[in-house]
Amino acid sequence: MEYLAIILFVIIFILILKGYPVAFTLGGISVAFAYGVSIFAPEVFQMSTFYLLPSRIMGVVTNYVLMAVPLFIFMGIMLEKSGLAEGLLETMAMTFGRIRGGLAISVVIVGALLAASTGIVGATVVTMGLISLPTMLRRGYKTELATGVIASSGTLGQIIPPSIVLVLLADTINSSSRSSASVDVGTLFSVAMIPGCILVIMYILYILVRSFLYKDEAPSIPLEEVKAFRETNFISKIIKVLLLPILLIVLVLGSIFTGVASPTEASAIGAIGATVLTIVQKKFSLRILQEVAQETTKLTSMVFFILLGATTFTLVFRTLGGDRYLQELIMSSSLTPMLFLLLVMLVIFIAGFFIDFIEIVFIIVPVVTPVFNALDVNMLWVGVLMALNLQTSFLTPPFGFALFYLKGVAPPTVTTSQIYKGIIPFIIIQLLMVALVLFFPEIVFISK
Repeated sequence: MEYLAIILFVIIFILILKGYPVAFTLGGISVAFAYGVSIFAPEVFQMSTFYLLPSRIMGVVTNYVLMAVPLFIFMGIMLEKSGLAEGLLETMAMTFGRIRGGLAISVVIVGALLAASTGIVGATVVTMGLISLPTMLRRGYKTELATGVIASSGTLGQIIPPSIVLVLLADTINSSSRSSASVDVGTLFSVAMIPGCILVIMYILYILVRSFLYKDEAPSIPLEEVKAFRETNFISKIIKVLLLPILLIVLVLGSIFTGVASPTEASAIGAIGATVLTIVQKKFSLRILQEVAQETTKLTSMVFFILLGATTFTLVFRTLGGDRYLQELIMSSSLTPMLFLLLVMLVIFIAGFFIDFIEIVFIIVPVVTPVFNALDVNMLWVGVLMALNLQTSFLTPPFGFALFYLKGVAPPTVTTSQIYKGIIPFIIIQLLMVALVLFFPEIVFISK
């Protein structure tokens, strides 16, 4: 009767694709399905099993690691309000202004810096879209290149720590694992850093090559304008706009990597640091604090409601024997660990076209983690691969959220089709990065 668990998974997946609320679909359908099974096949599932659910829910709500989620969200939204991105983009643009594609390169670098200090994709894409897209178009950049650079750079917060995706992945892998193997959030942060940096370098190399081949698509900034900017306290401007974010990055990531603080403690440091930075930039007010608190509450509630629904689904799925059924199916089909990993990566990539990364984490990861444990696959490696793959879910049409964010702030002359066309090369680059990590796992473990 284990096939009932697979039927439940398929029903939920189809309903989510149709647009039903994820949290209530996961929890509600799981309970309704389990109730039906308990009536017609009580030997398979009994409703008394749900006595275990309150303790599991309390385990989620009181999870120390998950406390980092609202704090990192607060940190990211507060930094968005600080006006940091505007100063960074202006200064970086003039630093690389004489290079063809220099403005696009500055967007990538700023995107990486914001990723390492916020981890909030929506805030980064919207901020850079508002500030840099009109400037790039005004300076003669091809629309497709400009939109592709902004959208892809904004998603770097998915893989470059501190990343909410990595926090959720680590917690979901640990809660889904029946073995002694566990994935520490701090360790996952450290091993994800190198692939994230390599991805930034690949973006920059692509921009340089494309700018060299198609000179009209990414012109350099006029020399007179660059000189005028550099003549007015250029060094002090660089120090001012770089020192504060780099200091915040060192405080947050440095404290994690050195073992001085846990990721949850470091997220608290980041939240306080972002608030101080906003005060220093003279952008802080009670109204800003209220807006940040409201947005943080809204996003945190969404994440935790989905997580509670996923906890209910996992309980029913496992009680019906779904995880054992998958393990037996994989073992009997003689799939090697690599083939199974490739299959999972393909499923996640395709799912990213239609559903959000949070939904993928809470639906697919709990199902496949026990199989990876049975196949003795290193879950740190798998976690980084999943994070890189999930990053594409923000960029893949028709439901790539980074594309929606960018379209929402783009000038009316920028069409949806131009945004879709512009992102294709960067999706290919990300898939190449996934392939690199897949076939050269040592990239992940350089920092260990």
